[in-house]
Amino acid sequence: MKLKDWDRNLKIRLFGEGLMNILFWMFFPFMAIYFSDSFGKGMAGLLLVLSQVVAVIANLIGGYCADQYGRKQMMFLSALGQGLTFVVFAFANSPWLSSPMLTFVSFSVLGIFGALYWPASHAMVADVVDEKDRNTVFAVFYTALNISVVVGPILGGLFFFQHRFGLLLIAAAVSFSLAVLISIFIRETAPEKRQNSLVTDSSTKWTKFLWTQLQDYRVIANDKVFLLFILAGVLVAQTFMQLDLLIAVYLSEKVPEQAVFTFLNTAIRADGNQIFSWLISENGLLVALLTVYMTTKMNQFKERNVFIVSCLIYALSMILFGNVTSIWLLAIAMLIFTIGELMVVGIQEGFVSRLAPEHMRGQYFAAASLRFTIGRTVAPVAIPLTALIGFQWTFYLISFLAVGAAVIYFVMFNMSEKQGVNHS
Repeated sequence: MKLKDWDRNLKIRLFGEGLMNILFWMFFPFMAIYFSDSFGKGMAGLLLVLSQVVAVIANLIGGYCADQYGRKQMMFLSALGQGLTFVVFAFANSPWLSSPMLTFVSFSVLGIFGALYWPASHAMVADVVDEKDRNTVFAVFYTALNISVVVGPILGGLFFFQHRFGLLLIAAAVSFSLAVLISIFIRETAPEKRQNSLVTDSSTKWTKFLWTQLQDYRVIANDKVFLLFILAGVLVAQTFMQLDLLIAVYLSEKVPEQAVFTFLNTAIRADGNQIFSWLISENGLLVALLTVYMTTKMNQFKERNVFIVSCLIYALSMILFGNVTSIWLLAIAMLIFTIGELMVVGIQEGFVSRLAPEHMRGQYFAAASLRFTIGRTVAPVAIPLTALIGFQWTFYLISFLAVGAAVIYFVMFNMSEKQGVNHS
């Protein structure tokens, strides 16, 4: 499916969300440093975990609302809310005020609005794209995201620390512009929404409304195939999230300064931190260049085999990372790691869209994202674990979790085939 044949909704989303993602990655990688400097590492870690827990709840509610009240309405309100929050965020880092606590609150609220936005956004793809083309479309959006991951931190390194106030004001302006684009040019794509008596009953307490929304996820909890998909995804996320955690610390502490290559009789040397930045760039560049190609190739194989082999490749990369210190061997390990990532980036979203009933797509996509939210919350445990068992055995443990995910995927696909779900 060529870009010119895309629905207008998707073209607007690709452009608007691309700008938002670049701005997001201009400040997000540096927030952990900011909070550590402001609150100390222990308190910063606790606050960040707390913000992730809140994001989990918001994500579930966002999926419910996307199905109940429409994709467009949730995307518009979320973009508008992000714009207002960026204004407060900027004020907390302005010439008139410097407030780390208000900055944390703003950062957390941005996470909430993002969690409300993405389930509706993903469900809209499933609404307007034929099943045979969904994997490719999801892959294009993933490519755009990873271009942002490459470009954003480079620009952020130039602007975040010296020009944070202006950066955040620009982010607010882009958020408001995205809200306007959604309001004017995007049409609603959700199936006919169910009537919810709680919405029209003004006497109903908001806590009861919230509880009723969460209870609706019991339907998903009864979908054993989907639950296994989430469980396996959490284990895989433990591997993927180590890119910014265990791998970063390992390279910083264990990889010595070394000559990379020689130019004009001068050796170009790099330490572990520099090597880490280069490996991140390698990952981002490979993802940006190869996502659509890999997704197209993976569509030729059975999903079961792709998911399982991806997990095993992740496990292999973790073992290699934990046993080498040469930059070239580390680059090979990152290549293997990225192949495992690229194998499933498109097909996993397509899998969810087929598994979900039409009227519950938003909730299914929201619940599916728990793989990453829970993984992001738990993954930092690997860092203190290295003090107990060492880096090498910690890498072995992470690789074992990836193998465990492969076993769960095997069971999941066997179960889904017995239920008659097509995953060819």
